[in-house]
Amino acid sequence: MDYKFLSIEKRDHIATCVMSNPPTHTMVAEEANELYLFLEAIEEDADTRVIVFTGAGEDVFIKHYEVGELSKASDTAIDQTAGSAAEPSRGPSHGLREVIVKMESMDLMTIAAINGSTMGGGLEFALGCDFRLQRQGRFRLGLPETGVGILPGGGGTQRLARMLGTAKALDLILLGQTYSPDEAFEMGIVSRLMSNEHFSQDVADFAATLAKRAPRALANAKRAIREGIEMSLEDGLTLEGGLFAELLETEDAALAMKALLAGEDPPEFKGR
Repeated sequence: MDYKFLSIEKRDHIATCVMSNPPTHTMVAEEANELYLFLEAIEEDADTRVIVFTGAGEDVFIKHYEVGELSKASDTAIDQTAGSAAEPSRGPSHGLREVIVKMESMDLMTIAAINGSTMGGGLEFALGCDFRLQRQGRFRLGLPETGVGILPGGGGTQRLARMLGTAKALDLILLGQTYSPDEAFEMGIVSRLMSNEHFSQDVADFAATLAKRAPRALANAKRAIREGIEMSLEDGLTLEGGLFAELLETEDAALAMKALLAGEDPPEFKGR
């Protein structure tokens, strides 16, 4: 499939998706829809295990969600509230929130390679990835939406609160605070800080390491964590036990454990 906003490269079980919307590199509805269609397609590719998302802009991952589109949506909502016969918006069918939920539910591992600054919807997108690898530099991250009269609408209020706790999320979001990569790492918003000069190679090495691990084990562990955190401890443990039992029946687990007992390196994981 040809994309307007995405450039895709696949190699060694890894798909790299470069997002581009020059000159601003903001996220727009059409781009979000393309991301959803890409996720649907790549999910059917049995050879892909890891997806790396990064930005094409210099020192920008995703600048933020396009304010012009949000402003038009605000005008439409006001017109409709006032009883105007304004034509309802007929934008692309899949929005940013659906993209993020899709990523979280996939068996594939997702990496946000944050190559610069990112705000609002850009950070919300990154929060939905399994890993956030942040390039070091004089960049800024944050969810400053309350400064323009809205709130983070791509899941930012929910994911940041679950990640940092209610008190810290309130502090950051209500005051619209932005922070440096070092501060983001200290708070646990990003998973790793990586060298400015060697960022691309460091991301590639990280993705390669992840892609070599047992894909079924990664998928089940991801599901146990993401679904289990929404459950009671008892239900979460039941979920974990069932997913563990599934893995005991896989060829990858059987061969890897036999290799360990024999003092040998594990064989290449096949995903079965």
